[in-house]
Amino acid sequence: MMSVPKLEISDIQATILRPRPSPYKGEYVVLRINEAAQGREFLRRIIPYVAPAEDWWVPSIPAWLGIVFTYHGLKALGLPQPSLDSFPEEFRQGMAARASILNDIGTNAPANWEYPFGTSDMHVALAIYSKDDKSLEAVLEQASQSQRELPKISVVYRMKFSELPEGRNPLGFKDGLHNPHVEGSGVDPLPGYETTVKAGEIIMGYPDENGQTATNPEPEVLRRNGTFVAFRKFHIRVAAFRKYLREQTSSRDEEELIAAKMVGRWRSGAPLVLSPEHDDPALGADPNRNNQFSYSYDMEGLKCPFSAHIRRVNPRDALKNDLVAVNLHHFMRRGTNYGPPLPEGVLEDDGVQRGGVFLLIGAHIKRQFEFVQSQWITDGNFIRQGTEQDPILGNSQGDGIFTIPKRPVRRRLHGLPQFITVRGGEYCFMPGLQALKWLAALDDKGLSQEMS
Repeated sequence: MMSVPKLEISDIQATILRPRPSPYKGEYVVLRINEAAQGREFLRRIIPYVAPAEDWWVPSIPAWLGIVFTYHGLKALGLPQPSLDSFPEEFRQGMAARASILNDIGTNAPANWEYPFGTSDMHVALAIYSKDDKSLEAVLEQASQSQRELPKISVVYRMKFSELPEGRNPLGFKDGLHNPHVEGSGVDPLPGYETTVKAGEIIMGYPDENGQTATNPEPEVLRRNGTFVAFRKFHIRVAAFRKYLREQTSSRDEEELIAAKMVGRWRSGAPLVLSPEHDDPALGADPNRNNQFSYSYDMEGLKCPFSAHIRRVNPRDALKNDLVAVNLHHFMRRGTNYGPPLPEGVLEDDGVQRGGVFLLIGAHIKRQFEFVQSQWITDGNFIRQGTEQDPILGNSQGDGIFTIPKRPVRRRLHGLPQFITVRGGEYCFMPGLQALKWLAALDDKGLSQEMS
């Protein structure tokens, strides 16, 4: 029996293994590096503020910071070409170039994304989290000081985010309820973690589900305790969601049921598998119970439809003949929200920008994020639903149908609108802290002792 590796949590960025604070305030800051030497100097200045997973519970600063780099950002820092070439193809190409694979078409196409997403101007992204505005401003000031007297480092994008009331997302559903438990992460899994994944699925330097340890990118010091992040920004059409529910139903109770059928949970977070007929707020609020369920007792989808959002993005044990493969497609999800909530009862769009940003974290972009996005979200064949898409994340290119299994006759909703639009995205690399120091020590010719 293979022993469980002890993760080097003092070298792993906190975002990978630890949940955000609650409540939280934060800001994403995207930078462009116009000179390698100044980029490395900025990195040297910012490293002391990057939070490792080890210090998460007792932070040494009033907020914590995570940092990632795009392919163009690593190149701008002066990373040698052989090392750049050792990264996986999908990372080198970038998310926009993979649009046809991800089914980012129509309104989701990169041509409609906000700047600088999908361009070579996005180099470094900082995610700064805090429990309150005062602490956030303190850390933003520290980050700003790191950039001073470095005119070749420019800010190209900023976006504030925060937790919505009761930890809900803009559609009103309890957010961030489930992630796989990472073996050796230093925390005990709560009941209901239906799977524990090998550390190498999420972080490089450890064996993955296939027993393999990553050999790229090179050198080893660069990849160890690092991972990849798929950054996705969404605009959420809350009014359209509410209006569609109203048009399909005859009562508020029925609205709530249909909404739950589409998501797979009630707004409280209570899963349909455990509470199929009505919401159970106590269940939804209980972390010891709200993920402790199995689809093996609902193989006809009578409680939770096959196409429900949470069942599609994480089929759990519903794919009995492919359970090992399901484990290969797990990744960590870190979500944040932007914009104010739409006032209760409003059915018309108020023109305010609101939505979410997802950081989808894993060591294998292609078989984790790209597979789930292209196969489970926008293709219904794996659940024998043809072109039926995820009713929440669908791109409007399907047949606009959502099937609700029911006896004696199933119910089908037609004319399903697109509720969520992609506003931007990129593939990023999140190094370990030692790798950050190694990057900062690259000389002006892009060489380091580690490469020789």
